[in-house]
Amino acid sequence: MAELFSAEWMKAFGEKWNLEPELADALAKIHFNSVIGYGFEGEANPMGVITVKDGRVVSANTYEGQKLNWDLRAGRQDWHQWISRGLNMMGLSMAYMTRRLQFQVGDYTAMIKDPRMARPFVKSFSVMSKV
Repeated sequence: MAELFSAEWMKAFGEKWNLEPELADALAKIHFNSVIGYGFEGEANPMGVITVKDGRVVSANTYEGQKLNWDLRAGRQDWHQWISRGLNMMGLSMAYMTRRLQFQVGDYTAMIKDPRMARPFVKSFSVMSKV
């Protein structure tokens, strides 16, 4: 298995993302475009990044200074737990409130209030488990 958020892992994640209707198709309906970074708390930069256009991942690789719309950080153990067990809306709220999941960039409150974004966001964690 590739190292979490490595170029190989990010590419596989992007492929799985695009195959998931509850994620890619749902975000395509709202013309979701973003550059999303993923990494570990305490590090200066995220490790991996995906670029999403109209709900679909069009590039996935390691972070190379891209301007981010979202930058998600957590501890390694937390990422592995969410990937193996999944994350639901309640778990997401708890992770955010306890700062186990940190949004270095991006508006968690606006995202969580919009079910068209919140449901796919939660779904992205189950897609991670397929990598």
